[in-house]
Amino acid sequence: MSRRRLLLVPDGMADEPQEALGGLTPLEAADTPAMDALARGGLVGLVRTVPPGMPAGSDVANLSALGYDPAVVYTGRAPLEAASIGVDLGPGDVAYRCNLVTIVDGVMKDHTAGQIDGAEGRRLVAALQAALGGGAFEFHPGVSYRNLLVWRGGALVSCTPPHDILDRPVAGYLPGTAEPASPPRAPEAAPAAGRDPAAVLRDLLAAAREVLAPLRAHTEVWFWGEGTAPRLPPFRAATGLSGAVVGAVDLVRGIGRCAGFTVLDVPGATGDLDTDYAAKARAALAALETHDFVWVHVEAPDEASHQGDLAEKVRAIERVDREVLAPLAAAPGRPAVMVLPDHHTPLRLRTHDDAPVPFVIGSAPPSDLAAAPGGRAAPGAGAGAFGEGEAVRTGLRVERGVELMRLFLDATA
Repeated sequence: MSRRRLLLVPDGMADEPQEALGGLTPLEAADTPAMDALARGGLVGLVRTVPPGMPAGSDVANLSALGYDPAVVYTGRAPLEAASIGVDLGPGDVAYRCNLVTIVDGVMKDHTAGQIDGAEGRRLVAALQAALGGGAFEFHPGVSYRNLLVWRGGALVSCTPPHDILDRPVAGYLPGTAEPASPPRAPEAAPAAGRDPAAVLRDLLAAAREVLAPLRAHTEVWFWGEGTAPRLPPFRAATGLSGAVVGAVDLVRGIGRCAGFTVLDVPGATGDLDTDYAAKARAALAALETHDFVWVHVEAPDEASHQGDLAEKVRAIERVDREVLAPLAAAPGRPAVMVLPDHHTPLRLRTHDDAPVPFVIGSAPPSDLAAAPGGRAAPGAGAGAFGEGEAVRTGLRVERGVELMRLFLDATA
């Protein structure tokens, strides 16, 4: 059997230098001995996970991290989440992410409805389905604030992610008021005859507001992530490797299902700052015994950035290093490891951007990746630690995720 490989994605970990940290980024300031050990014996560089003109979201970036070309396979975020919860989309159906959010006096105050818990989220989504579901519309519960709207025989309407408009009036960002970051693939069926599809969705938002108002103050829904049925070739067909995924959020689990991964259920994994890091590591260790490739996704650094909480971001990064990477890198057989934040989530912006992100490829104890044939230093070798500055300094730059996955597989063969 081929050598085991581990892809660890601390979501949104990459960031900008912080004055409060003496000019260091959160990753550079965090105590990360496991990541730094990989860097000293491995390869460190930068990779562009978001192709030009595409939305800088976890959907595009995680597809890229797995070696897919988002420009070819991406049909929208919500369809991937639909796959996670077993909702099938027909050729004319459109899925939308349906966030539970907090809107006060017309201003988007929180894209998570106060980190609403799963039971409360399901109660509200059930109320929406009872009042507004049936016919063309279906409301499906996901995890916490992350839920789903399916419009059967519907239309693609350009929508804005709620985390992109925190502390802004929502009136200027209602469905149909923003240009899409990248033209999604059109469904084959026509929208509701004679009606402007954007107006249909705006009316549905208003109706949902009336349903939720007596149930939970200031809680509304917000549609985004629009898309049609995904078309994702199996990961094994491209790499020859059997895969498993450890992740709590529906997006990651949906990508895993579409890619043919074994999708693992991990009690205590929440997709939030309170996730059980150690439980994710244990699940990944078990998966490494039966799979060639294990993808571990940790949402917490991204959530801290969306909240604008520097201390929590540093803490989340340190917990990823200590409770997830350290035990996995030391697993029997020394799996080859790549640590790759999927995208930047700068604390200054509280949302994502498309800047290149740092990556490290190595193994523990330190591997011989740093040595190129003939005794020369390999491109990307010579880093003293893992961080944005060291990734720039090594000079190794990869322009596409598919090229990085090829580098990872070839360098660790």
